[in-house]
Amino acid sequence: MIRVVVAEDQWAVRSGLVMILDSAPGIEVAAEAADGEQAVAAARRTACDLVLMDVRMPRKDGIAATRELAETGVDVLILTTFDLDEYVFGALRAGAAGFLLKNIEADDLVESVRVVARGEGMIAPAVTRRLIGAFAGGAAPAGATGGGVPAEAVAELTPREREVLACVGEGLSNRQLARRLGITEPTAKTHVSRVLAKLDLRSRVQAAIAAQELGLTP
Repeated sequence: MIRVVVAEDQWAVRSGLVMILDSAPGIEVAAEAADGEQAVAAARRTACDLVLMDVRMPRKDGIAATRELAETGVDVLILTTFDLDEYVFGALRAGAAGFLLKNIEADDLVESVRVVARGEGMIAPAVTRRLIGAFAGGAAPAGATGGGVPAEAVAELTPREREVLACVGEGLSNRQLARRLGITEPTAKTHVSRVLAKLDLRSRVQAAIAAQELGLTP
């Protein structure tokens, strides 16, 4: 059973998210939160698998809460309208496991939660394109990836790992990556983990931006 904390300050939106997740097989909403402080407390209290986190909330915003939770090993899936402001880029530095848009379909929301719970991380292709476009166009604030990837770290990547990083940069899941490269899904997951470790990155989102910065994505 995947246990989720839903953090969203708008009651109507939060109720809809809870209803969708609670009705999905294998997923249980462990707690609800109306702000970042409640989200952190609920995650610690329930020992949940992940937090579905809104960005702009009172008292403590979703980015500050994400930073706290990421340091304790709790995965956070950011829920945003994605207007490419400093809040969204702040989530990269904070170590978010992925991004969702608030107009996401119910089935896609459920699948995204399952993907993150499997430890894969998740970036919606539309989000990936907007993120990469912002970085390529110079719109991203300095340090949004949490610092540039050192050249010596990049040099440690094998040719296969560079291919894997390029696929992550396109927003491919482990399953899609495996199909693309003709490898098994567990092997794809292992490759992604090694790439993140070698480049000292905390999430697939940061890896996607690194791929753009290194010129590995179309």
